[in-house]
Amino acid sequence: MNSNTRAKSHANILTPISIPKDWDDDALLTFEQFCVLIQTPQRTVRDWKRRKVGVRWRRLGDTGRIYTTVGEARRFVHSGQNGGRQVRPDADER
Repeated sequence: MNSNTRAKSHANILTPISIPKDWDDDALLTFEQFCVLIQTPQRTVRDWKRRKVGVRWRRLGDTGRIYTTVGEARRFVHSGQNGGRQVRPDADER
């Protein structure tokens, strides 16, 4: 398989990132759901969180799980479409 054929087959499996319009901006996404939604490895998103790049994360109760909102995910995807990179502090700095 030559490089041109590989590029074509790789392009066929890529899907655009989109967030359904009927999702409520206040709905919560888990860390894992966010990573799947934006098609990005968890390791990369953890690094962004450490550097305070991307979405704001919230911790609910003492569960240890972190969440973001659909509205934050939309803002993040939209900023990427415009070539911008926004830095936002986490709402909960525990």
